[in-house]
Amino acid sequence: MPRDDVTAETRQSFTKVGTRPLRPDGVDKVTGRARFGADMAAPGMLIGKVLRSPHAHARIRSIDTSKAEALPGVKAVVTRDDFANRTDELRDILVNVMAREKALYEGHAVAAVAAVSAAVARKALRLIEVDYELLPHVIDVEEAMRPDSVLLHDDMFTAGVDPVPDQPSNVAKRCEFGHGEVEKGFAEADIVIERSFRTEASHQGYIEPHACLASVGADGQGELWCCTQGHFMVRDTCAALLGMDVSRLRVIASEIGGGFGGKTTVFIEPVALTLSRKAGRPVKLVMTRDEVFRASGPTASTSVWVRIGVTKDGRITAGEAVLKYQGGAFAGSPVEPGAMTAFACYDLENVRAIGYDVVTNRPKQAAYRAPGAPMAAFAVESVVAELADRIGMDPIEFRLKNASREGTRSAYGPTFGPIGLVETLKAAKAHPHYSAPLGNNQGRGVASGFWFNFGGQTCVSLNINIDGTVGLAVGTPDIGGSRASMCLMAAEELGIEYDRVRVIVADTSSLGFNDVTDGSRVTFASGMATIQAARDAVKKLCARAARMWDIPEDAVVWEGGYAKPAGANAGDFQPLSLRDIAAAAAKTGGPIAGHWEFNAENAGPSFATHIVDAEVDPETGRTSILRYTVVQDAGKAVHPSYVEGQFQGGAAQGIGWALNEEYIYGADGKLQNPGFLDYRMPVASDLPMIDTVIVEVPNPGHPYGVRGVGETSIVPPLAAVANAVSAAAGVRLTSLPMSPPKILAALEAEKGAQAAE
Repeated sequence: MPRDDVTAETRQSFTKVGTRPLRPDGVDKVTGRARFGADMAAPGMLIGKVLRSPHAHARIRSIDTSKAEALPGVKAVVTRDDFANRTDELRDILVNVMAREKALYEGHAVAAVAAVSAAVARKALRLIEVDYELLPHVIDVEEAMRPDSVLLHDDMFTAGVDPVPDQPSNVAKRCEFGHGEVEKGFAEADIVIERSFRTEASHQGYIEPHACLASVGADGQGELWCCTQGHFMVRDTCAALLGMDVSRLRVIASEIGGGFGGKTTVFIEPVALTLSRKAGRPVKLVMTRDEVFRASGPTASTSVWVRIGVTKDGRITAGEAVLKYQGGAFAGSPVEPGAMTAFACYDLENVRAIGYDVVTNRPKQAAYRAPGAPMAAFAVESVVAELADRIGMDPIEFRLKNASREGTRSAYGPTFGPIGLVETLKAAKAHPHYSAPLGNNQGRGVASGFWFNFGGQTCVSLNINIDGTVGLAVGTPDIGGSRASMCLMAAEELGIEYDRVRVIVADTSSLGFNDVTDGSRVTFASGMATIQAARDAVKKLCARAARMWDIPEDAVVWEGGYAKPAGANAGDFQPLSLRDIAAAAAKTGGPIAGHWEFNAENAGPSFATHIVDAEVDPETGRTSILRYTVVQDAGKAVHPSYVEGQFQGGAAQGIGWALNEEYIYGADGKLQNPGFLDYRMPVASDLPMIDTVIVEVPNPGHPYGVRGVGETSIVPPLAAVANAVSAAAGVRLTSLPMSPPKILAALEAEKGAQAAE
């Protein structure tokens, strides 16, 4: 019989897992059959549009919607008055969904309409009269922290400070991690380097904008179709904001055209539901690209100071960082995970990281793959590279000498179990890329990175059909090929072919609660639930076989997709296939299904090391990425092609963030580049072919050894590219993105410094 404890042992041999079959949703997506957020329609559907603040910071004196309501074709108008005030943890979400006393950023929603057409809805928005009192604004994180700065919230007092401040500020929280005696460690160092770094806000860049279709009936029952990374979260949040029982709102997740963390919160869904409830008809609401940039969450912009000390033989004696992250107009920047991950790659006796969560007049930030970690790694890994160069030590050897490994007390507290950082460093050093020659104006950069990975609440249901096929219902939207991974793991456990398993993403009324698809949790947590649900089904299959043979249940084993008699009481029977047992299910007790629900733990942290070659044109400052290699520990690659795709995707996004991507604000606090024409994401011609090396150090917390891979891949690129560009240019770059003007300015400053000497 199968084991009850899914983490009791890590399998080493597989027949299905580790292969590369086609993804089950692939044909639908390439033929246009798959339905995304804006693809759903309903009879009598209205079109919703949102009126957004044109000001970065303004008090809303009044809103007059009478002219819009009188316009023929307008069926509902909503404002702050249609949402009950909240004082709990959902207050900021509510205020972000619909402004109350103040508009806190350009693009902040202040009203919305539902009309018979988009043209009528747009006309209605122009008829809404809002009386604004303009207020000073603050965009920069350093400026927002100043005591005399513009204040966004007069009731925000810095948490994490003892005693609690008696004056409000824009600093929402202070956090600190570390151990040892930092100053003592620096006193033992032969060389100490400290530098300040800046990164700008960057958007996740998903192709599909936020979209939803909401329908609330006269009986108060509601349905919501939306593109999201977590429809259970959407259900719970929307039900709370609208005062509905959770059971009265059914949420269905559409296919998702990219998320990367940016679709882990709500922006328009409560508005669409409120419009529908007021109009008594379904309402479809789709963001424009301009709205996506101005009103949905990018990641934080940051200011980071790092100091690291090292002995002449390459041992790090102390590390310290101060991280300041702005998270938009509301508390919740990713500074805490940034501070936790900053020094996670290193085995340090003396380490301290202090973080500040700061609010500014920008849209509320949202997660972006390993939120907070890439910016921290950019700063720390840049100084690590500079230290290795200063003492004349190979940068990978320097990292190996100081690398975290099993038994290391992490900088943020826990002691690491089996981890794969050392293996990624050794694989990177052995890769042909690392020893390839470089030409003029070319440089090579190396960086390592870390992410915690996450488990979370998970529920799966597995049903055996009468023909021996399997239907698997999961509650985690597929944003990276997870359906294929679930099929592989179910097929592995049941001993059947991959194409005999079909996975659906169940709606919120069909399955128990599932946490959001984030934290690199799905292959780990939903995969583990799938394995256990399959094992639950196998127990029942063995019991049915025992009944068919009229022998004790403990005399039946499951091997290779067959129930087989075993032991002294087994008798002489021919093995029964899953199909055989399923066909007889009606006569042996009815439907056969396996279920599992749990709060997954022991996700297993992940490490990666990246190598980058860059060329810098000293005349124009233009950077070309010549070669890129990702080496990352996946624990066990369930579907290697999609693992490699995650590696490559993180690297591609990191290259864009490092070289081109940024939110540019004018002096008026308004975003200057709210579209893909001016927000410069990399295209195919900007990128080299990205090589990948999958390292597999099994995670003992998963029966197959799986570690999440989706987020770690974006942690090293900012630093790796910066180290390559700095080597090619001959000057250290400390501000991202490293656009041509910044590179030219750094080169000119270096020439001036050399001339002064």
